Amino acid sequence: MDPKQLFLPAAAMAALTCLVWIRLYVVRIGQMRRERIHPQAVATSAQASARLTQSAAADNFRNLFELPVLLYLALTVAAMTSLGDRVVLSLAWSFVALRVVHSAIHCGYNRVMHRFAVYVAGAVALWSLWAYLAWGLLRA
Repeated sequence: MDPKQLFLPAAAMAALTCLVWIRLYVVRIGQMRRERIHPQAVATSAQASARLTQSAAADNFRNLFELPVLLYLALTVAAMTSLGDRVVLSLAWSFVALRVVHSAIHCGYNRVMHRFAVYVAGAVALWSLWAYLAWGLLRA
């Protein structure tokens, strides 16, 4: 397998992160304009959380720097150790797809139990990817 294929899920995660980042600023700047909040009034995270009530996109943006970091590392490990195969790619794409759904729920209608179910499914895909890589590393 061409190791470059392993980095396509990482590029997709980066694109998702960028889209959520754009959404975050559209929502945040929109609220600041509507409510005439001066930028200095939200200079710290404590001030921002007190004044900016529409936080779903910001919360989701932070989430995209938690578990997805382990995806980036797993794909790098797979590429560097020649352990990248269809299983790795399938698990990686599964995680990415589930994170897209998670972000859509989080930035959209935000039903906690729907979001949680998708989060758990994504986490299972990611931990399965790591278990598969660990098994491959131990066998090598």
